[in-house]
Amino acid sequence: MKILTEASGSLVSAYLIKAIKELGYISVASDITTECFSKYLADEYLVMPNKNDRHLWEKTFKLIKENNINIVIPSLDETLLAWSERKEYFRRHNVHVILSDSDVIRVFQDKWLTYKFFRENNIPTPRTSLKQEFSLIKPRFGRGSIGVYKTSKKINMDGNISQEYINGTEYTIDVFCDKNSNPVYIVPRKRLNVKDGKSTAGIVVKHEKIINYVKAICSATKFIGPINIQCIETTDGEIKFIEVNPRIAGGMALGFAATENWIKLIVDHFVYGKEIKPVPVKYGLKMMRYYNEIFTFE
Repeated sequence: MKILTEASGSLVSAYLIKAIKELGYISVASDITTECFSKYLADEYLVMPNKNDRHLWEKTFKLIKENNINIVIPSLDETLLAWSERKEYFRRHNVHVILSDSDVIRVFQDKWLTYKFFRENNIPTPRTSLKQEFSLIKPRFGRGSIGVYKTSKKINMDGNISQEYINGTEYTIDVFCDKNSNPVYIVPRKRLNVKDGKSTAGIVVKHEKIINYVKAICSATKFIGPINIQCIETTDGEIKFIEVNPRIAGGMALGFAATENWIKLIVDHFVYGKEIKPVPVKYGLKMMRYYNEIFTFE
């Protein structure tokens, strides 16, 4: 079984390679450069075409078929929609792309449509506008903390949203949905430290209010596989949902450790059709991260 992980040059992607290898599957890492640490951690490594390559998908399909890839776990926001649109095509060629359908991806990659989804489904969320009504400015299409800032100065709002600033405790919720979009695992983790939008420390907490809201979110749409939801708890106990990342995420190492290896779930359930029997969540489990080094000769 060969499993391809995308954008493997991220500083938090090594846990996925490890999770694949510890199950005895072949980890195939990938990025757009040969100078990538994951090349030395994975069993195999592919140099992928740039997302702006006009022949991106012809080249990608060729690489996947030539290297006998069985499963693809997309994680690069810029290509998620295109992967989802091609899921059925890849499936006909015996390649499983673990990702929600394109209509779901479209909503949650657009912060304005996400806001509308939350409002329509009675999920508490900060007030948001396409105009400059609030101090917090975010790219309408964007990831992590890139391009997010507070300002009182007049700016061009093309491609941006403004949002009510919410102060409080940040939570990220790791969710694994089965092929019928039922949430098998809902794992809230309090973010103790964040660097460049990536969680570098966190603790798993049993927060029933957040868990119940996440169940409501999942019942209102059709998620598939691993997704990642972010919210803030205010000082007076209100929960405000900020965004949904409809893909596997860097901080999910803690979600894996608090339950089980989600790569095994992906293979057993999505490839072999086995029923998932969830294990108890290890509440109170804490994660801390550190940098490591790889040394190699040219």
